Amino acid sequence: MASEETKRNVFNDLVEELASAYIALDGEGIGDELTNEDKQVYLKDYDNALPDDLPLIPELISKYLIMRKQDRGDLVQALDEGTSFLLDGTQWESVQDWFWFSDVKDSVDTFARAWVLGVWRVEEKGEIVKLEAQHE
Repeated sequence: MASEETKRNVFNDLVEELASAYIALDGEGIGDELTNEDKQVYLKDYDNALPDDLPLIPELISKYLIMRKQDRGDLVQALDEGTSFLLDGTQWESVQDWFWFSDVKDSVDTFARAWVLGVWRVEEKGEIVKLEAQHE
C-alpha cells in the first residue's frame, strides 16, 4: 500500500504511542503495551514511508519528468533533451535553463534524485508526486 507519510511521521507516531503507554503505566512495563505485532506494523510503515528530504522541483520540471518517464526515456535523454518541443506552451528552454542556469544549487542532481526515487515535492504547490512503478 502506498504511503504519503515520511519516515519522520512514522517515527513521531511511534514515539507518541510509546509516551502514551508509558504515562498510562506510570512508567512501568512499557514493553508490555506494544506487542511484537505492533512493532512489526511500525517497521513496515517505516519501510514504506517516503524519505524526509524529497527532491523539491518546480511544477514545469515535474511535468517534464513525468512526460519523459511515460515515454520510457532514460535519465541521459531527459537531461540532454533538445529545445524543439513544447510543454504547456513553454519552450524546453525553460527546462534547460533550470538544469543548467538556475539559481537552484545542484538542479541536475535534484532532478536525477527525483528521477531515480520516482517521487518528489512540487515547489509551487508543496504536493508530493509519486510515480507508479512501470512494469515492462
